[in-house]
Amino acid sequence: MANTLQFELVSPERLLRSEQVEMVVVPGTEGNFGVLPGHALLISTIRPGLIEIYEGGKVKERLFIAGGFAEVNPERCTVLADEAVPLPDLNRALLEGEAREIEARLNAAQDDDERNMCRRQLAVIDAKLTALGAAAAH
Repeated sequence: MANTLQFELVSPERLLRSEQVEMVVVPGTEGNFGVLPGHALLISTIRPGLIEIYEGGKVKERLFIAGGFAEVNPERCTVLADEAVPLPDLNRALLEGEAREIEARLNAAQDDDERNMCRRQLAVIDAKLTALGAAAAH
């Protein structure tokens, strides 16, 4: 299929997606980048955000990823994600409750390692909430 490329999304646990797509937009550390068939070779770190999968010139699906790496070649885009969740599976109320619990742990933290872990967890939750807000705006 000359107008598509292979997209693979892999989490630490398993292969989550392996499909032909028209385009995929990935939240790179330096900014979002779109991948079309014939893309130049690229390896990039990924920040927490949304992967958008396109079909028929429109976004077919949005997935939240918590970070990781992307490897791109002319025929394939492979994303190795720390965590990946379909956007509809994110629940604002649960995320806000989780954030409150982590903030309480942060305030009670006894050392820098624990504080840093709580801050990283809060950053991912904040990115999930931002992704929900951005998706609602579309």
